[in-house]
Amino acid sequence: MIRVIIPPMPIPANDVEEPKKKKTPVDQPFPQFLGVTLTETSPTRVVGRMEARNELCRSGETLHGAAITALADICASQGAFLNLPEGAATTTIETKTNYISAPKKGEPILAEAIPLHIGSRSSVWQTRVTREDGKLVAMVTQTQMVI
Repeated sequence: MIRVIIPPMPIPANDVEEPKKKKTPVDQPFPQFLGVTLTETSPTRVVGRMEARNELCRSGETLHGAAITALADICASQGAFLNLPEGAATTTIETKTNYISAPKKGEPILAEAIPLHIGSRSSVWQTRVTREDGKLVAMVTQTQMVI
């Protein structure tokens, strides 16, 4: 008789949380991988920054659109998080991005998220993504559900 011992599956790093400590959206592994930093956070305005690093760029050495949308999502979800009632969580249920220009590799981009609506079951956020010189990169509108 052959006995096979199967070790327990390791818990992915994304699922490990300290007890009774709720991580904010920007403290999650993905925003940290992207290099997102928040320079301002309040229930009515969140400002974030990210570098157009090589690993986030596409052909032509321009920042990938998904990275741009991710920055906007992180900022808006942080704002939604700051408006949650005790014990609640939030998740993005809809997002729409209009891309205007593509930042080049090495350029920092900024995102400013403001609420259009804050309700008991959802919030709607608009995020303006720009280059440091103020040139518009994208406009993003998203809906966050309270769960």
